[in-house]
Amino acid sequence: MTKYTTRESWLLAAVDLLRPIFLDKNHVIPPDVMVSCGFASTGTRSHHVGQCWSKRSSTNDQNQIFISPALHEPVEVLDTLVHELVHAVDDCQHKHGKEFKKIALSLGMKGPMRSADAGPELKERLTQLAQKLGAYPHGKLQVTHHKAVSRARARAKCPECGFQVPMYRKFLAYGPPLCPKDKIEMTPVGDWEES
Repeated sequence: MTKYTTRESWLLAAVDLLRPIFLDKNHVIPPDVMVSCGFASTGTRSHHVGQCWSKRSSTNDQNQIFISPALHEPVEVLDTLVHELVHAVDDCQHKHGKEFKKIALSLGMKGPMRSADAGPELKERLTQLAQKLGAYPHGKLQVTHHKAVSRARARAKCPECGFQVPMYRKFLAYGPPLCPKDKIEMTPVGDWEES
């Protein structure tokens, strides 16, 4: 068994091992498809674990596939690679539509097409391929997602007429202003804590 020292050499060897599976179903993986480890254009959102770019997007007229660095298990990587290779076969023409579905189902993929993955039979074949390839030479990245804390913007509202004004943080210490119409102190609304 060959020991691969880079992720890209492992991924390219995986593409070559997947070619016969695609050919068995009359689908041709482009001969010059490029595969690399990297985040999708949408960033680190966990549900985007792979992305395929069409030939039209590349100056060298090649499909380019990225497998997320958040993946580490060989079968999981192969599963994602198969999904992205289906896009390459279609040159990303039909997104996850009928043509994508036709190819994916013929290969043994299942589930909603946006997240289609290997069904039991294909998963078994991918497990065998993973054993041939050996360890995926990659250290999984622990991607954390920080949720933006949404705070209701400070504003003031007149209890009489309902007129509202947004408040700048630097003026919160002065308290609510007077309503220009009713000439009474307005009521604080939202987050009036000073930063």
